[in-house]
Amino acid sequence: MARSIITGIDIGTSNIKVVISHGSERGDKGLDKGLPKILGIGMAESKGLRHGYITNLADVAESIRKAVSEAEKKADVRVKKAFVSIGGIGLGSFVSSSSIIISRADSEITALDIKKVVEQCEKDIPPAQILNKKIINSIPLQYKIDGKATLGKPEGMKGNKFEIKTLYITCLEHHLNDIIQAVEEAGMAVEDVVAAPIAASLVTLSKSQKIAGCILANIGSQTTSIAVFENSAPASLEVFPIGSTDITNDIALGLKVPLEEAEQIKIGVITGSSYPRKKLEEIISARLSDIFELIEAHLKKIGRNGLLPAGIVLIGGGAGLSNIEEMAKTALRLPARLGASKDAVWVTAYGLCVLGTHAEEDVPIDTSTLFLAKAGKAIVNLIKQFLP
Repeated sequence: MARSIITGIDIGTSNIKVVISHGSERGDKGLDKGLPKILGIGMAESKGLRHGYITNLADVAESIRKAVSEAEKKADVRVKKAFVSIGGIGLGSFVSSSSIIISRADSEITALDIKKVVEQCEKDIPPAQILNKKIINSIPLQYKIDGKATLGKPEGMKGNKFEIKTLYITCLEHHLNDIIQAVEEAGMAVEDVVAAPIAASLVTLSKSQKIAGCILANIGSQTTSIAVFENSAPASLEVFPIGSTDITNDIALGLKVPLEEAEQIKIGVITGSSYPRKKLEEIISARLSDIFELIEAHLKKIGRNGLLPAGIVLIGGGAGLSNIEEMAKTALRLPARLGASKDAVWVTAYGLCVLGTHAEEDVPIDTSTLFLAKAGKAIVNLIKQFLP
């Protein structure tokens, strides 16, 4: 039997990350227990991208090819297909509701009724809501029978009116087409496209966090993406056109230093008394405040500001800045913590592998399992064997 190779490609504005895993081989000890075995990883600088969308398709395809080639050499396999993440400022979400009348004479809800209400909900979306957009993920948030919310699966229950509330995750259609074309030009078929924050959540958030309610915030180089979870499911997703590169630019302007030096100062490589420490802290704090204000505004929009007990979990390159947890806690009035080690830049690509493994097995992802609850730590151990 052929080996079950699962590949995840995280197309970020700064870097392309690739993880090749073995879907049918799992770790059996400690934190690695149940995790798909990583065969190889690869990374290449992203070229032809801005704020997550493609500006030069050929450059992006070449960047993907380089990252995949590096991972293939380490894994000693050839990648033919992959699960791909999509992010950028064209990514967003909205919630829609719809209802049907139960079809059976005995009023029992069947699998056909569930299929019909799902289809009806998508039909009822106002055209203006999805103009120039493509639905990439749809997630049922709640079912109601005769106006009362159901707990568990509605199939087999009885009633007259059957309602559904669904979260639709969308992206700009031309951006989706460009991503797929870039991967195909790099020599691979696209198995599925998944919103980057959803893929990352599979290896950074536990079931208890998702049930209680939390935000996963990924502060990337040019964008900050957030996914809000409640009652085990994503409740909202948004991407803002601001990231850690903006902090670098602010430092360069504020301290009158070259961009390369500003980046080194930002990440703490350059330290000492050659620049005013207080001014640096003010510069960084000002831009982080802008990011947290955008997050707070979104939480107010969906009625969840100050109401998520599991707080905010910070990941991405910008999450490594000093005092970021305290700033997030103060700005959002929520608990705050870092989601993973700074080495764990692979969470989205690896989350795609986890998703792909379950897709091949045709079983739902159970976030109560040990390996998903603790994968944020385990992935660092798995990745380190491939790092120089």
